[in-house]
Amino acid sequence: MVRNWPDCGFIRFDWNAETYRWAQAARKLGQDVARDPEMMSTWLQCEGTWFVGVDALPSDPHGAVDGVPLAGPVGDRIGPRTDLHPAQLSITYPGYPRPRRGESDAAFRYRRNRDAAHMDGLIAEGTPKRRFLRERHDWILGLPLTETSPAASPLVVWSGSHHILQQAMIDVLGHLPETDWPHVDITDVYQAARKRAFDDCRRIPLFTRPGEAVLLNPFTLHGVAPWRPGATASRDGRMVAYLRPESPDSGAIWIRQK
Repeated sequence: MVRNWPDCGFIRFDWNAETYRWAQAARKLGQDVARDPEMMSTWLQCEGTWFVGVDALPSDPHGAVDGVPLAGPVGDRIGPRTDLHPAQLSITYPGYPRPRRGESDAAFRYRRNRDAAHMDGLIAEGTPKRRFLRERHDWILGLPLTETSPAASPLVVWSGSHHILQQAMIDVLGHLPETDWPHVDITDVYQAARKRAFDDCRRIPLFTRPGEAVLLNPFTLHGVAPWRPGATASRDGRMVAYLRPESPDSGAIWIRQK
C-alpha cells in the first residue's frame, strides 16, 4: 500500500531493467491489441488520434504481462497485489487531440487547452453532465511502452494538486455515510477545486521512456498534452499502460490518506 506521498503528489521512477523487460513484453501485446479491428472499433477515438484502451492490455491480477512480472522498484513500492485489473492501453498518435465523438465544443477546447485534466474516478453522467464519485483508486501507475520525443503527448500533472482536490472531497463527502457518496453531485465543488489547482499549482509535463514509470496519488489532477509539431514516435505512437486498482480501504481511510 502506498502511503506518505511526497508533497508534489507523484513519484517518478528512474530506468530499471526489470521495468524495461515488463515494458517490452507489454508493448508486444499492445501492438496486437491496437491493430485488432474489434478493439479499434471500440477504442479508437478523437478521429483516430487516441486509442482509449480501457482494460485492453491483458495483464494478470498480479500485474504480469505474458509471464513477465511487474517487479523492480515499482513492484516494491506498490507491494504484492492479487486484485489488479487488466491495464489500460492508452495510445496517442500525431495530431492528438481531435474532437472525440459526441464531445461538445467546450469539452474539446478543454481537452486541447487544459490537457483534459481530471481526477480519476469522478464519472460524468446525464445531460448536462454532472460528476459523481464512482471509483476510489489506490493509485495510478503509468508505464511507458514506446520511445518518443518529449513533445509527443506526455502525461501532465499539476504539482501539489492532490492536496486541493482531496480537501474538496473531504469537504463535500467526509461528513456523509460512505453509502451516500456515489449519489452526491460533486460537480461544482470539483470544478472550483480544479480551477484553484490550475491557478496555484505548477503544470509539469512528465516525459518518460520504457523502463521508467510514474506513480500518482489518486487525488492528483493530471491529463495528456497535445501532440506538438516536430514530435516523433514510431508507428505505434505514444503507448502507455496504466493501472489504477480500486482501494480496499474504507472510504473514511481512503479520503483522508496521507
